[in-house]
Amino acid sequence: MIRINLLPHRQLKRAERQRQFGLMALMSLVAASAVVFTGWTYLGAKKDAQLERNSRLEAAIAKLDKEIADIKNLQEQINALLERKQVVENLQTNRSQAVVVLDELARQLPEGMYFTSIKQTGNTITLQGMADTNARVATLVRNLTVSNWMESPSLVEIKAVTINGVKQNEFTLNVVLKAQQVETAPADKNKPGAKP
Repeated sequence: MIRINLLPHRQLKRAERQRQFGLMALMSLVAASAVVFTGWTYLGAKKDAQLERNSRLEAAIAKLDKEIADIKNLQEQINALLERKQVVENLQTNRSQAVVVLDELARQLPEGMYFTSIKQTGNTITLQGMADTNARVATLVRNLTVSNWMESPSLVEIKAVTINGVKQNEFTLNVVLKAQQVETAPADKNKPGAKP
């Protein structure tokens, strides 16, 4: 009977399988390394792109914050200029008010009475004076009621006093100035583009 030694053949197959397993493990390691490297590179690129986008957004936000601060500063300047303009317009409107008020008071004052004091606080004028009779004070109140410049006269006090042996009536009266409407100038018909 012939004896065949199969041990070297088995050893050769085992060595071949080990070599194939080593090659497969090496290939798996290389493939896993390639996948990890590709993923790492992709994630790194995404991270860098996001960081760059964030830095651009932060720069834009800082620029916008500066522009907002400039706009707030301009708004404060505009408000200050509008307040100054309003003051100038009020001064322009009320420039002749004292003259008109004194003229109106002189026109509405009946004979036999005179003012000793005229004080203005805001739109309220306080009048103090002397009158021959109470009827003259009542006439003054009626006259101020129909005035074009004053309204709501109210008698605060009236009392009898003797001055140089003459009986007089001392009175205190409050009156409110009417708000005058600013008149707009009519359009000039000679200007170009004006309707005939």
